[in-house]
Amino acid sequence: MEIISQQDIDYIAKLAKLEIAEDERESCREKLEAIFGYMQQLRQIDTEGVPITTHVLDLQNVFREDIPGETLPTEAALSNAPESEGPYFKVPRIMDK
Repeated sequence: MEIISQQDIDYIAKLAKLEIAEDERESCREKLEAIFGYMQQLRQIDTEGVPITTHVLDLQNVFREDIPGETLPTEAALSNAPESEGPYFKVPRIMDK
């Protein structure tokens, strides 16, 4: 029984802005069906009493302490920039005035 049709593959490819070659379409359909089949298996697992988690390890703020250090000289920071203007990186305008 097909869970995913070729029309579904076309729709997913369109949403993802992908071009899928004709000879790859069946392979994509089979792979997606395998993924959805696995998801169906996971849905059958009894999770009653299992606490909701966002991470497998019990971590608390794992960020390093922010300690100021020696800074890179402006000339060195700009040395590989395609364009610079004074002490700044020059980039294309992305917003209108």
